[in-house]
Amino acid sequence: MAHASSELYGSDRVFLESVIAMVEAGWEVVVTLPQPGPLVDAVEKAGAMVSFCPTPVLRKAALRPAGLLRLLAETVKGIAPAWRLLRNHYPDLVYVNTVTVPLWLPLARLAKAKVIAHVHEAEDAVPWPIRYALAWPLRFADTVVVNSLATFKVLMAAQQVLAGRMALVYNGVPGPAEAEVKQEPAKPLRILLVGRVSPRKGTDVAVEAMTLLRRGGTRANLDILGSVFPGYEWFEERVLELIDAGLLRDSVRLNGFHSDVWEAYRNADIAIVPSLVEPFGNTSVEAQLAGVPVIVSDAQGLPETVDNGRFGTVVPAGDPAALAAAIESLVEDWPATRERAELAQRDAGVRFAVERYRQDIAGLADVLVVQ
Repeated sequence: MAHASSELYGSDRVFLESVIAMVEAGWEVVVTLPQPGPLVDAVEKAGAMVSFCPTPVLRKAALRPAGLLRLLAETVKGIAPAWRLLRNHYPDLVYVNTVTVPLWLPLARLAKAKVIAHVHEAEDAVPWPIRYALAWPLRFADTVVVNSLATFKVLMAAQQVLAGRMALVYNGVPGPAEAEVKQEPAKPLRILLVGRVSPRKGTDVAVEAMTLLRRGGTRANLDILGSVFPGYEWFEERVLELIDAGLLRDSVRLNGFHSDVWEAYRNADIAIVPSLVEPFGNTSVEAQLAGVPVIVSDAQGLPETVDNGRFGTVVPAGDPAALAAAIESLVEDWPATRERAELAQRDAGVRFAVERYRQDIAGLADVLVVQ
């Protein structure tokens, strides 16, 4: 099982659930990661072995000439150790998580293993040739798992040949041990955003919405849980500038990464997911499982996580005014907000259950190997 990161963010946590699924189904699992990190301990506790193997990881920097040259050099460098790992284990199945580690797909096919590619990306904003190139290595996969209908549509537009191989499996998201929907919101209102500090996650949109709330007389605090993606320190500076410009130093806190988010959800009245790009949206599901009313943007797969508005509010992506208005609307009719949060909590506990997810992933693997 190959993955591009050793962190514990959204796709990393979903990958961990896939590892657990395979171990519980009786597979001998070897996980290959590019470097140490918090995911390593979690994978080993799940009962899998970890083997570090340098591998090229697709980043936006590869779109520039220098970045492309570096990617090609990393690809050449990564072939030999990846091939050694495959030949040492002779796997029946290779599971490749995300399109950012494409080298494993052709190498797995060359090793005569069955191949599952699990796609968590829906890059619909890049030019079509790039979308085509990103999706092309998926042709080596026997089964392509997608995490949302939005991801399915993006892949179909780029590589129609994959249509018969794709399987939709919504992420399985673990919930807290216990959670209750708040009877009344706090004063000042407590708002939570869980996610990296990055343009794609809409951190700046959230801060601008806080400025509008303050101007409108709504007292609120915003907690942001997430670290800065390496190379995006400039964006964190922009966010801090927006905080200063809105006189929000006393009400917006950048708390960095926290592996346990449930205490933050327990303290929150409303959760927001203002992403500009989000093929699925684990944090939206986490909020629902925690019994916290959630507002999501209409980016890609996010509306699917709230059943297109049935279990959460959907606002236009990149629109701070719409986000601020949605927050005010939830507070103004809190009984209705609380009732919808209770319904959402029950639905999410079934639709995004980790048990269902593990059964689906292990089932796809078993069918593929039997074939």
